[in-house]
Amino acid sequence: MVHVTTKIERAAAADIARLGEFTAATIHEAQGRRGALDSNIKPIDRDMSFVGSAFTVVCAPRDNLMLQVAIHYAQPGDVLIVSAGAFAEAGMFGDVLGNACKAKGIAALVTDAGVRDTQELRELGLPVFSGSVSIKGTVKETLGALNQQVVFAGEVIRPGDVIKGDADGVVVVRREEVAEAAELSAARDAHEAQLITQYWAGGTTIELCNLTEVLKAKGLTSDIEDAS
Repeated sequence: MVHVTTKIERAAAADIARLGEFTAATIHEAQGRRGALDSNIKPIDRDMSFVGSAFTVVCAPRDNLMLQVAIHYAQPGDVLIVSAGAFAEAGMFGDVLGNACKAKGIAALVTDAGVRDTQELRELGLPVFSGSVSIKGTVKETLGALNQQVVFAGEVIRPGDVIKGDADGVVVVRREEVAEAAELSAARDAHEAQLITQYWAGGTTIELCNLTEVLKAKGLTSDIEDAS
């Protein structure tokens, strides 16, 4: 017997929306280089992006029974995190289930396994991030955990943690740290905007990144110093 957990704690909607204003890379760097999922998890369309609360589901490889259960119970704005053993040779999600997700208002699907019907999913506009694309079919046989903590693509993800994905990858933020991560991301964006302005004004990387003493301590010299 497997007991299904449907009630999860989510971050405040306003905090989730605020976090969604920033890129996955910015969030990852801003929260201390934490939370980045393995780099093979990528969108089926580079224009896809999303932010939402994690709704976790564990499927057996080549088996999407619990994914269908998860779609039934997920709430609008949730992101389905589908752990399936990183099994690449299975298309466990396609346009039919994609329409089921879209009709419910599910924000996105992220899986370490394969998906298919990618052209139809692009046209549907549901953000889908996966470890592979495969046309190979699946069965509906094995029960698994729903809304339990999982180790997924190299990171621990808890139900209700906030997930942001875009063209570069996917990052997870602990639900109790979402507001802080958004503030840190805003500060990082402001700092980087200032750097870009200074580069165009003639500043250099060594100067603006305060590398002069660092490089000197490591023993780096150049022919400019030799000639002076």
